[in-house]
Amino acid sequence: MAKKRALITGITGQDGSYLAEFLLEKGYDVVGMVRRTSTVNFERIKHFQSKLTLVTGDLLDEVSLISILREHRPSEVYNLAAQSFVQTSWPQPVFTGETTALGVTRMLDAIRIVDPDIRFYQASSSEMFGKVQEVPQRETTPFYPRSPYGVAKVYGHWITVNYRESYNMHASSGILFNHESPRRGLEFVTRKISNGVARIKLGLDEDLRLGNLDAQRDWGFAGDYVKAMWLMLQQDTPDDFVVSTGETHSVREFCELAFGHVGLNYQDFVVLDERFMRPAEVDLLIGTPEKAKAKLGWEPEVSFPELVYMMVDADIKLIKEQMR
Repeated sequence: MAKKRALITGITGQDGSYLAEFLLEKGYDVVGMVRRTSTVNFERIKHFQSKLTLVTGDLLDEVSLISILREHRPSEVYNLAAQSFVQTSWPQPVFTGETTALGVTRMLDAIRIVDPDIRFYQASSSEMFGKVQEVPQRETTPFYPRSPYGVAKVYGHWITVNYRESYNMHASSGILFNHESPRRGLEFVTRKISNGVARIKLGLDEDLRLGNLDAQRDWGFAGDYVKAMWLMLQQDTPDDFVVSTGETHSVREFCELAFGHVGLNYQDFVVLDERFMRPAEVDLLIGTPEKAKAKLGWEPEVSFPELVYMMVDADIKLIKEQMR
């Protein structure tokens, strides 16, 4: 039997790296799309990079997408690439729209042209719910995005539904709630905290500056969430699924656990800084993963405290290695 082949856009990101590892373990040929820039960071995939095929392409350029699909003929495409940092979407709203919204259309259209039987996964986001219209949020909850990023994700989500219904494509969206890991970028608050705790514990910093400590999120482990992506593309019929833990925790609680894990009290080190407040904050993001559990058989495995401890331990180890 021929090996399955998957194309992952955004393979150098947190989710892309975990998904690539997961698919390699499943025996897939994995093709990863990277942009031709001088700053591509292969840090997250370097330990298995030799097992991948990396190709250059860009969600801003449909011709490059068509070429990749024609040359490599994947049976599954996972579209994880985007301008994915909410904070950056205010100063760069047009670029965010080009990649995070129109980039999805270009990829779907490239698939329609080359081979409409390719199964497609779109990385939708809980940020689409924004100013939440019901708690908890489910697949049918109305969207009310509160950032250019959230607005772009809503477009990407609906264009996926549109291509599914218009061209009978196997196109599914995973509405993923916040998912973290030691591979999270330092610009994200969870990694900022775990890294800050490690630096304070090791005597490199004296405080940690954060924004809204009362913001609440439904945080899970990225390694668990990529399994749900794969499961969606194994179903007979495409659909949209909320992927979440169904629990909510505040930034304050994350701090408490992270500092407590190394024997410190967060109140002695955390400083509130206006610069890190969002122009429009989302309220209470908490998803209900009932449909994913019922139809995909998916459940999160790593608990919230386990996730926090894993991230702090990884950052302490990383910084100690850098200090050698």
